[in-house]
Amino acid sequence: MNSTDITISGMTCGHCTSAVTSELLEVENISGVDIVLVAGGDSSVKITHEGPLDESAVRAAVAEAGDYSVSF
Repeated sequence: MNSTDITISGMTCGHCTSAVTSELLEVENISGVDIVLVAGGDSSVKITHEGPLDESAVRAAVAEAGDYSVSF
């Protein structure tokens, strides 16, 4: 298993983290998502995955969850 740390900006509550987690878990190879919420700031996200992580798929999943910014 591999893990990748990213930053997501713009999440403000538990609903935001739930939406992002749900969308990310639908991305191929992703088996886990751990978010440390910083409301209104830059939240740390650890993605656990098997095989390569498709950066564009991660960005698309986060965009589907809401109006958030992703940094790798």
